[in-house]
Amino acid sequence: DVQLQAFGGGLVQPGGSLRLSCTASGLTFGDYTIGWFRQAAGMEREGISSLNTGMTRPNYRDSVKGRFIISRDTDKNTVYLQMDSLKPEDTAVYYCAAANLGREFNGLAPSWYNYWGKGTLVTVSS
Repeated sequence: DVQLQAFGGGLVQPGGSLRLSCTASGLTFGDYTIGWFRQAAGMEREGISSLNTGMTRPNYRDSVKGRFIISRDTDKNTVYLQMDSLKPEDTAVYYCAAANLGREFNGLAPSWYNYWGKGTLVTVSS
């Protein structure tokens, strides 16, 4: 049974930082593209970052480029999303998900991803 879990969310002031973590049981992250997504209240879920299995093609939504970094610790089977210079518009529930679409796949559309974890709430507010 595959289970993913995102954690590390919380309340942070504008300009602050958070690091989200995604862990999994039942699958090895090294065999999957891992994506980070978020869904703000009343909005559709959007992809913000992904990392292909070879870790050669990190992908970022324009609105987070230069502020967010995705990484993977293969030994710990954990994927991270370092979020810096946070803005109020980054407030959302953040999810991680896994897709098995080949070594080079790094898409951000939620429909490509098969396995989803429960989200973690990030609130950016003063």
